[in-house]
Amino acid sequence: MRFLDGAVPPYDLTYDDVYMVPRHSAVASRYDVDLATSDGTGATLPIVVANMTAIAGKRMAETVARRGGLVVIPQDIPIPVVADVVRWVKQRHLVFDTTIELAPEATVGEALALIPKRSHRAAVVVEDGRPVGIVTAADCAEVDRFAQVQQVMTPPRVVVPADTDARTVFDAIDTARAGLAVGVDADGRLVGVLTRTGALRATLYTPAVDASGGLRIAAAVGVNGDVADKAARLLEAGVDVLVADTAHGHQDRMIDALRAIRSVAPAVPVVAGNVVSAEGTRALIEAGADIVKVGVGPGAMCTTRMMTGVGRPQFSAVRECAAEARSLGRHVWADGGVRHPRDVALALAAGASSVMVGSWFAGTHESPGDLLEDSDGRAYKVSFGMASARAVANRTSAESSYDRARKALYEEGISSSRMYLDPQRPGVEDLIDAICSGVRSACTYAGAATLEDFHERALVGLQSAAGFSEGRPLSTSW
Repeated sequence: MRFLDGAVPPYDLTYDDVYMVPRHSAVASRYDVDLATSDGTGATLPIVVANMTAIAGKRMAETVARRGGLVVIPQDIPIPVVADVVRWVKQRHLVFDTTIELAPEATVGEALALIPKRSHRAAVVVEDGRPVGIVTAADCAEVDRFAQVQQVMTPPRVVVPADTDARTVFDAIDTARAGLAVGVDADGRLVGVLTRTGALRATLYTPAVDASGGLRIAAAVGVNGDVADKAARLLEAGVDVLVADTAHGHQDRMIDALRAIRSVAPAVPVVAGNVVSAEGTRALIEAGADIVKVGVGPGAMCTTRMMTGVGRPQFSAVRECAAEARSLGRHVWADGGVRHPRDVALALAAGASSVMVGSWFAGTHESPGDLLEDSDGRAYKVSFGMASARAVANRTSAESSYDRARKALYEEGISSSRMYLDPQRPGVEDLIDAICSGVRSACTYAGAATLEDFHERALVGLQSAAGFSEGRPLSTSW
């Protein structure tokens, strides 16, 4: 990456401060761009879901990995629970989505409570493991809540073997004018469902899979306690990437934690952070990190900069840390501060191998929280920062009342924030589509067929606040 006219500004920059200049391109289509990362994680998309309790759960992990990204399970989750999540994710089908299963005797009330948890807005009625019907919210409208779903279900219109080619499934759904296809194994047992859009996505994305063909997943490790033991147990559970995580990564505890992790995980990719300087990046790499997480204070749930004055504008932090990591043969993840697809593209242009997304994904069907509605009927989920009072209370639940109260006095971050679901993009896959569309197009504007080419060819200029505002679309006329 280089700046337009070669002028390096004497001050630090956010994503809003910069833009990219088009260059001559031989890349004919955005579909010709390869978004696979080269950081050793096995991801085929440069997207990582942040290790936040309100965002990173098993449904998010399954869905994002199926499209090629990674989800980091938070460090606060007990190891046995993480092991169950990892086992569950690795057993998921690479094409068909895991659906809600209901017994024929289940009530309409139960169905209505569960159906909104899926982007495909349906549940499959299963008897002896075999699909016998489909139930949607429309089927349950104006029906007694204690009625059984077998009274309102409709037979599956498209049932296909789970190894059927995605294009063939798309054609079958299209011909039958069905909402989705039901996938079954050789014995006729339910595997999952695939919508028309899901079939299209299966032809555009490559799942992130391990050597055994299971979906990839990462997990976070803190810097306190027996770090080596926890890392070893996570590896035993099948975690593919370990993330040593703390708000201030350039400290002795992180260095010690990295060395402990490396003692039990010599071959697994290890991520560490967070830092915002070349000095911090070098320190973590020399301690054993393969990837350094960059970002202090840019997250939507983070109050660090306002509370402490500590942090750094994210574009400049990523650019400096990525340059240092590349000089040492390592990589960085840009963590936080992305609110538009352009921000992801600019982080990759600055040298990041992947971009970590948190709050942007909180308001989706796949995040773990309950789907709620405000007084206007708008659907939302509640998100919170990992240094907030709410997160601290969860993290310290086993400590004495005194110690918990003492730590609660100094929490940072937002404890409760409404993240509204976008009616046009209510699922994380919808947001991934938007991000990848923007990033692929950015690559074609730069004349880049790969992310490495993109970093090499990106030409970046500086803009005023008015320049940024000029580029924003209008939903209505002026």
